[in-house]
Amino acid sequence: MLGAYERGVTYLQAKWRPGLLTLLPAGIYLAVFMVVPLCILLVFSLGFRDELGRICLGFSFSNYVRFFTGPYLGTLWRSLILAMSTTVVCLVLGFLLSLWLAFCVPKKRQNLMMMLLLMPMWTSFLLRIYAWMIILRPTGLLTEFMHFVGCANPMPILYTPGAIMLGMVYNYLPYMILPVFAAFEKLDLKLLEAGADLGATPWQSFCRITLPLSARGIVAGVIMVFIPSLGDYVTPDLLGGAKTMFIGNLIQNQFLTVRDWAFGSAVSTVLIIIVAAAVFVYLKYADTDFSKA
Repeated sequence: MLGAYERGVTYLQAKWRPGLLTLLPAGIYLAVFMVVPLCILLVFSLGFRDELGRICLGFSFSNYVRFFTGPYLGTLWRSLILAMSTTVVCLVLGFLLSLWLAFCVPKKRQNLMMMLLLMPMWTSFLLRIYAWMIILRPTGLLTEFMHFVGCANPMPILYTPGAIMLGMVYNYLPYMILPVFAAFEKLDLKLLEAGADLGATPWQSFCRITLPLSARGIVAGVIMVFIPSLGDYVTPDLLGGAKTMFIGNLIQNQFLTVRDWAFGSAVSTVLIIIVAAAVFVYLKYADTDFSKA
């Protein structure tokens, strides 16, 4: 009996050991830091809070019904609009900057430009937000500059939607530039020359060669900007003056202020589902050959 057991263990080790040993660290990490917290979040979202504020476990979808039928649904739409607007602005600016870096800047200076682009990210995210608050406040650097150039009553920017958009684009623009620039770096310029020899105009070459071959980087950049901007609550809270509620602020308030962990878990679960759908779209189209479209 022992010999059969040993032979079975030896067979399993020979067949599965290399793959299991390779996947074991990642599997443990994902199980401990992702799967278990998500399961806890899902269990809490199906519970409710009693009169004393304690979480009582159960199996009820009342928190989800409360979110989708109450006034809280507007926070989701505002967050989606803000995230999509941030993504579109970052896509336009990131695409143009990536084109400039890839085709207009000499190779020896590209690394310097990328270092200058990424240098602000070496500091704290919160510190950069406070820096923008100092710049945009009524007695800040921007106001002083406007007075210097002759503008007597400059329009206030801090605690406005424009300040929120400015901060979001500033924080997430590098996440768009990096994958798009990497896609442009791999672009074979001989394809553009061949298109020009065959009579293609610059616009036709851009639409049929440059854009399809860089589409994977664009999709990656869109996902990298859209996902964190959807749940961002620090930037709207500080630069927007907490005047408008977004889904990230709603989750923060439910967990830290209201102490309704059940409803906060339900809202978090909805946000996770949206993020998972965005990741699914990326995984589905990441390996698509857009040049043949």
